[in-house]
Amino acid sequence: MVDVQRRLVRVQEKGQVTLPVDVRRKLGLKKGDLVAVVETDGGVLITPQEAIAMNALDRIGEVLRAQGLSLEDLIESGNVQRVRLIEEQYGIRSADAAD
Repeated sequence: MVDVQRRLVRVQEKGQVTLPVDVRRKLGLKKGDLVAVVETDGGVLITPQEAIAMNALDRIGEVLRAQGLSLEDLIESGNVQRVRLIEEQYGIRSADAAD
């Protein structure tokens, strides 16, 4: 179970709130870091942006493994699609396609 501590912080003139120092330290947040703000039924969820990116990458990895694919497979597929789109959109054939 998650330990939830309720702290009151004041909303400033421009809508700014200051996260308590122990929360910032625990999350590894420092000045200039990005956080995602999501409205929920119970309030607002603030998540470090890096964590969101890492969660998304982890999920992509899970899906790839479930389909028997590797990251290299995904990259190669993207390369093939990019060449195809360039050929379709601009009529430019790659040197590899000319062979």
